[in-house]
Amino acid sequence: MSLPHTGPAPALSIAAIEDADTADVIALWRRCGLTRPWNDPAADIALARKQQNAAVLAGRDGSDVVASVLVGHDGHRGWVYYVAVDPDHRHKGFGRVIMDAAENWLRVRGIEKLQLMVRPDNSQVQAFYQSLDYFEQERIVYAKWLDGREPTP
Repeated sequence: MSLPHTGPAPALSIAAIEDADTADVIALWRRCGLTRPWNDPAADIALARKQQNAAVLAGRDGSDVVASVLVGHDGHRGWVYYVAVDPDHRHKGFGRVIMDAAENWLRVRGIEKLQLMVRPDNSQVQAFYQSLDYFEQERIVYAKWLDGREPTP
């Protein structure tokens, strides 16, 4: 395992994605293993981009999208999804940069708390969030598909 990034923050340009970025962002999410059969990433991006309370941010190293996050809020709490760093660009501090961008996006909108969900078997990402001073909260998450389909993991 590589050592965590300890130097100055890497230079990534961060901006909300444009239509032309959608395919690159979905490809990044797939490379990072973030997509699931029951979630259509293109639909998730489209929904986030049409709302005032959500955005998909991309981190670029030159012209390449190497990091992303879908960030939003419900007026009370912020949430992040699809936090991704290209596997070829990990351990350079880009994860911290994209999370800082998501936190700042929420701060500008007056949101004081950010929450996220991590699958229990993803110990590597749990360590990443702990290194960013996130802490585990004991909660039970309930879910229901409103179209009547069976529960998914």
